[in-house]
Amino acid sequence: MNTAIARTIPIQSPVRRFEVTCASCNLRELCLPQALSGKEIDRFERVVYARRRIKRGEALFAAGDAFKAVYSVRSGFFKTSIVDGEGREQVTGFSMGGELLGLEGIGTGQYNGSAIALEDSEVCVLPYALIEEIAAEVPALQRRLHAVLSREIVRDHGVMMLLGSMRAEQRLATFLINLSKRFTARGYSASDFNLRMTREELGSYLGLKLETVSRLFSRFQEDRLIEVQQKHVRIVDIPGLEKLISTLH
Repeated sequence: MNTAIARTIPIQSPVRRFEVTCASCNLRELCLPQALSGKEIDRFERVVYARRRIKRGEALFAAGDAFKAVYSVRSGFFKTSIVDGEGREQVTGFSMGGELLGLEGIGTGQYNGSAIALEDSEVCVLPYALIEEIAAEVPALQRRLHAVLSREIVRDHGVMMLLGSMRAEQRLATFLINLSKRFTARGYSASDFNLRMTREELGSYLGLKLETVSRLFSRFQEDRLIEVQQKHVRIVDIPGLEKLISTLH
């Protein structure tokens, strides 16, 4: 094993050699290999060092850790968060299969926040030094990396808009519609899913108090927009949620 690469892999969680190739992965179209040709995917697979399993509640990385790798979520669900000067957690995002974690470390050399598994999960470990090396040889990968970075910037701007200009009802409706679209892109139901995060974590992300989140779920259910049973949500009226987003001022 190349010792330089081995040092990039945290030792506190089990890792195992990659067994399913990128070409056969059902999340390929959502991950970095998207739009790569067969030969280019073969070269990209040199990047995928290992898979790492993360148990529910464990950290994939923590704020301040040295940046060495980007992680592609293979299965499971993560929350990313930062801690403010008073020790309060601010949830900054939720990630699922096919999405990348750790990109913010590219510019600073360290992870800005923490990534915590909300359920037993698995990630593909992508040492960034190898991504750079192969991106220099494969222009399509370089373009794809830039596209992913651009997508993250757009997402960050979207969150800022969500928190800055939308009313509470719009924030929750927008979150549910966005989650629905993300599940659909992965071949799951657009209207029937489980929320992996707590309502408190959701409130932190949306900039709402726990009581407000609970009240809105009850109101949406009373208005026959959704049905809720603990963490299970069924969207009854997607057009109704979309109308709510567009008409509230």
